[in-house]
Amino acid sequence: MAGQQLKSVAGLLLVLNFCMYVIVLGIGGWAMNRAIDHGFIIGADFNLPAHFSPIYFPMGNAATGFFVTFALIAGVVGVASAISGLNHLRSWTYDSLPSAAAAATIAWTLTLLAMGFAWKEIELEIRNARLRTMEAFLIILSVTQLLYIAAIHGSVSAIHGSVSS
Repeated sequence: MAGQQLKSVAGLLLVLNFCMYVIVLGIGGWAMNRAIDHGFIIGADFNLPAHFSPIYFPMGNAATGFFVTFALIAGVVGVASAISGLNHLRSWTYDSLPSAAAAATIAWTLTLLAMGFAWKEIELEIRNARLRTMEAFLIILSVTQLLYIAAIHGSVSAIHGSVSS
């Protein structure tokens, strides 16, 4: 019985995390596109500007380039983790747990890394509303992804008990 309750909790968290990672990817994609379109202009002779940086973003502050880059990586891995988690929820067996747990843990650690850059960006203060939204989503995702990992690990005894019986 406890295993089925945790399955529904894990399913709810999985859908929530998937939607939030997709939103992070959308905002991060917008920021990356804007940085590419409005970044440094390299002349015809390919001379780089004096203060060229490959992660320069025309909006935000000094942490924005790192934040957006790692948010995009965390978003892609998070969506892949949700797909793996969906397979685990479908079968809900002990055999499908390791891949779902490993993918979720990797996505969570990358989300924590992006969240660290989000805190740095918040500290530096100059950013627009879309970046603030992405910061908030990553901070919330760092908690909900951990809760999802706890939910699928908490069900191990229920799953393992039903397999042994």
